[in-house]
Amino acid sequence: MNGITRRSLLALTGAAAVIDPASADGRVSPKLQALIETHETAYVALDRVVHRAGSSSRDRKRADRIEEEALLAVCSYPAISRGDRWAKAEYLLTVEARGELDVEEHMQAILHSMM
Repeated sequence: MNGITRRSLLALTGAAAVIDPASADGRVSPKLQALIETHETAYVALDRVVHRAGSSSRDRKRADRIEEEALLAVCSYPAISRGDRWAKAEYLLTVEARGELDVEEHMQAILHSMM
């Protein structure tokens, strides 16, 4: 079972799709939407800098720092409403699937946001 996680197995079998997040009976706050959009923009910019011919290590470090801070802001957001909880969880699961939640501060921020 190399490379297969419980989550990917559930997704393949359809067992994970018990409730559609879109019908989670809640709206996403403008603040969380803005944080997610900021991270998505920073992630695309980081990818562009990393793959741009001739980009300097300083450019890559700066783009990486900006993306990291944007992701940390999403992780830190205290999702109180049902819509925010769904949106935050759904987004962070997507980010995690790319292997992006790899810094200790991410998990700490997520846990603190739940307190």
